Amino acid sequence: MAVRGCVTLLFILLSGIVHADDLVTSSIPSPTTSKHTSAVTTAFATTHHNTTNSTTEPPTTPHHNTTNSTTEAPTTPHHNTTNSTTEAPTTAQTNATTAPTPPPTSSPVPNPTVGNYNVKSDNVTFCLLAKMGLQFSFKISENASFQTLNLDPSPNVTEVNGTCGSGGSDSSLVLKSEEITVHLVFTNVSQKFRLHALMLSVNLANGNVFNASNNNLSLWEASVGSSYMCNKEQSYNITDKLTINTFELQVQPFAVQNNKFNTAHECSMDDTSLLIPIIVGAALAGLIFIVVIAYVIGRQRTYVGYQTL
Repeated sequence: MAVRGCVTLLFILLSGIVHADDLVTSSIPSPTTSKHTSAVTTAFATTHHNTTNSTTEPPTTPHHNTTNSTTEAPTTPHHNTTNSTTEAPTTAQTNATTAPTPPPTSSPVPNPTVGNYNVKSDNVTFCLLAKMGLQFSFKISENASFQTLNLDPSPNVTEVNGTCGSGGSDSSLVLKSEEITVHLVFTNVSQKFRLHALMLSVNLANGNVFNASNNNLSLWEASVGSSYMCNKEQSYNITDKLTINTFELQVQPFAVQNNKFNTAHECSMDDTSLLIPIIVGAALAGLIFIVVIAYVIGRQRTYVGYQTL
């Protein structure tokens, strides 16, 4: 038994020595094996490199695309949201601030200056006298609004011309400025004169000319040898597109004596001597009417009382 154990132990030791020698021999690379190993290593390295690149690039590209899509998508909506949010309040605020302003109302035209206009039959004698302030209100079309102009009586602005009538002929007064030309014609019928024609021409700012006339008037009537006067403002409708207003009017187109106005025939608005009697008479008539009504009512009550008894 002891001999068999020693032999077995010796066999094991020899086997270990032989196995160790084989391991040493196999660990020493031969030239061919080294080349093959280098090729294998190179191939492995190449394969590993390619694998790394292929593995790295695909994730990089999707990651880049993902980043761009993620960044651009929120950026665009966010930008649009900002613009829409900013513009809407701004527009609303602007509309509230710039509310439509009502058109300015035109200021009333002041009363015209009263001028003195004279027509001479020669260089000395006056044959027509006129004193008045003239204001014209006109519209150039049916749908247009009225425009108002005053005639400036200044000698350096308005030129005065006319004709003197005698017998059955007419007298005329022509007043002409750079903007306005007005022609007044007076007639004498049965020793009564009146204004029977008026023509107006206005040079408009746009280069057009407004014209209006009426040859069938019966204004400012008085006896020949006297004058017609009306100090109150009066308005006359010459046509449907023309109205004239007169201020402190006095005219005498015939039989002027001593270069001054003769006795004036006053208009009803100025004639207070007639107005006062009319008012007093109306008051008396009203009082009489009240007395009569009271008397009639009293008589009826008395009559009814006697019947009852």
